[in-house]
Amino acid sequence: TSIEDDKVVFENKDYPLRLFNAEVSSDEKYLFVYEKESSSGNNLYVKNLQKKDAFVKLTTGFNYKYNVLDQMGDNLIVLTNFNAPKYKLVRINVNSLDVGNWVDVIPEKKDVLKDCALADDKIIAVYMQDAKSKLELYNNKGDYLQDIELPTIGSVSSIKSSTKNKEVFYTFKSFTVPPTVYKYDVVSNANELYFKPELDFNAADYETNQVFYKAKDGIKIPMFIVHKKGLKLNGKNPTLLYAYGGFNQSYTPYFKEDKLIWLENGGVFALANIRGGGEYGENWHKAGIRLNKQNVFDDFIAASEYLISEEYTNPEKLAIQGGSNGGLLVGAVVNQRPELYKVAFPEVGVMDMLRYHKFTIGWAWASDYGRSDDSEEMFNYLYGYSPLHNIKKGVEYPATLAITADHDDRV
Repeated sequence: TSIEDDKVVFENKDYPLRLFNAEVSSDEKYLFVYEKESSSGNNLYVKNLQKKDAFVKLTTGFNYKYNVLDQMGDNLIVLTNFNAPKYKLVRINVNSLDVGNWVDVIPEKKDVLKDCALADDKIIAVYMQDAKSKLELYNNKGDYLQDIELPTIGSVSSIKSSTKNKEVFYTFKSFTVPPTVYKYDVVSNANELYFKPELDFNAADYETNQVFYKAKDGIKIPMFIVHKKGLKLNGKNPTLLYAYGGFNQSYTPYFKEDKLIWLENGGVFALANIRGGGEYGENWHKAGIRLNKQNVFDDFIAASEYLISEEYTNPEKLAIQGGSNGGLLVGAVVNQRPELYKVAFPEVGVMDMLRYHKFTIGWAWASDYGRSDDSEEMFNYLYGYSPLHNIKKGVEYPATLAITADHDDRV
């Protein structure tokens, strides 16, 4: 039909710049609308599609994240970090939506609860334990039943299921294992390979280790290091260090074909899980934002120094890479410690920290960065590390390939 015939389902005329997405429950009884102002949280609205009721707003403000998995009867099953920096699973009865009536199904634990899926009368919980995935099975009351074994150190994503079925499909991947689909039966506890891509690469020839190094302030930071088996720690290995460190994004083991070529040619690949991300929950994120942003750069520099001191590599063989917020990271550390690196790849990096918020959606990043017009203190802090404003004459910088996109006016 013509666009003129489309109906407006939901809008917020008071805040036209806010972002929205919507989904329905599996039985199509309820419509859920998520409202976002930046990357830090969302509001949640619910509407019963079988009645003519208006939308009900469940939450206020953007301090927390809410994700409805589905509903069981009159109960919404919601994954949230409301008063739980490492997330929890709650049950919300649609007939008594007040927050005081919310019931914890799986309370907050030591590890970060990344995702959940509902199958039959069971709950499959995807935990992040030291930046790698762990699967656990619960009944619908939230009682722990057992662990679900995974092939190796890696990440679980795209977990799909239905309360009407007993089967769960999920994708598993690591630095040397391409995205592989498994089918798990919550009744028989059978976990079987469903689909694996054909790949001309022998993962058995390589190893992935996780180390923990000390940051400048003594905090322990996890880092994955991948290389061929039998690598000699002689300080001469070409090494590529990658990180992101922002917006509560967690970088768990992932698969990229270009990294395989690097590994096949004798390279070492390292991924540092620095602060600013979500690897240990919201507190880990907040430790790397706004007036704490220097922690992110210090954590990355400490990762570089670890790789050198442990004789994986040396400054003549060390390259660094990051994209977007990670591009800012590379730009900042290259300015602060140029002698540590031979090559730098800042990709679509946020380089002008004084003006980034003036261009299209750039304002939405202020939740992590702050803005130069917030206060004199914030201006001076941003000016102190802004890559564009801290390049100095007479300094020997690493060979740098700055990559951007021809329509990207923010970076």
